[in-house]
Amino acid sequence: MSSIGVAILGFAHGHGGAYLNRMKTFDDVRLVAGWDHDADRGKAGANQFGLEFEPHLEHLLARNDIDAVIVTCETNRHAGVVEAAAAAGKHILLQKPMATTLADCDRIIEAVDRSRITLQMAFQMRCDPSNQKMKELIDDGTLGKIGMMRRRHCINFLFNPDLPRSSAAWHIDPVANVGMFFDDAVHAADLLYWFLGKPVSVMAEIDNILTNIAPDDTGIAIYRFEGGAAAVLMNASVTLAGENTTEIYGDQGVLIQNWDDGVSTGFAPPGAAPLKLYRKGQPARWEEIALPIPAGHGERIAAVPRPWIDQLKAGAPPTVNARDGKVSVEMCLAAYTSAREGRRIHV
Repeated sequence: MSSIGVAILGFAHGHGGAYLNRMKTFDDVRLVAGWDHDADRGKAGANQFGLEFEPHLEHLLARNDIDAVIVTCETNRHAGVVEAAAAAGKHILLQKPMATTLADCDRIIEAVDRSRITLQMAFQMRCDPSNQKMKELIDDGTLGKIGMMRRRHCINFLFNPDLPRSSAAWHIDPVANVGMFFDDAVHAADLLYWFLGKPVSVMAEIDNILTNIAPDDTGIAIYRFEGGAAAVLMNASVTLAGENTTEIYGDQGVLIQNWDDGVSTGFAPPGAAPLKLYRKGQPARWEEIALPIPAGHGERIAAVPRPWIDQLKAGAPPTVNARDGKVSVEMCLAAYTSAREGRRIHV
């Protein structure tokens, strides 16, 4: 495909706007139309991005000038929308989390398997140069056997006093989106899965600590992996500021990442290096690894569409497919079960 016609299905999730704004600059993409079950929101969103608004999903999906769709409706609506898009033969970029239940994840997987389309999960952390470099250093053996990993993943979302009355209020609806640990820690869960594989168990604490406007605002989960490694996932939606970090400890090296994601990005000083590496057997010092640090969180989000479009044009498989998307959902839901029941949960 030399030029790809794209539509957006739902204007609920704010990341959709970042994707559309970035794709406006692509000469190999035609932004065609938008749909939303909320007609007023859909019309406003379509008007904002210069799209044709289509009030009927089946009519939009029947159009021959649309090759692919971005699904950014509320999380609990993902399965039904993906089933319709896959049946219509449209390639899909699906916003995280994949779905609110494992049953809906399975519906999505089955819909993709029945079709000839590809589904790519929209995990911007996999598009970040520093995360990609960490993955490379894990896979090439630089760090040796991994013993422990820690991810601090924090945002300030729940400190917005107008949130319950805003267009983003669905994020704190347990039916539409489970909870804030589920909504945001799913990114970090996918990162752990990408780096270490699928975990075998989890122990967690998830609760409201500083606010009461969402089902939860803070969570800590400890995952164990088949090779024995442990990983700590710290997530809060009530951090005024932060230095979101990833720490990886191996028997041949240690890798520390800073200035990553969310509230952390804007605090990076000029010339800061996002990664530092300590190697066993080398002089006792940190090696700084200079890589670009995005100017803000929006730049990280906007990095998602380009590799997706390139994948579609090349006919290549997705880098994060539907089965991958289910893993991070399972990891987060298992953490909730552990916190609720006070015991280790096998994943």
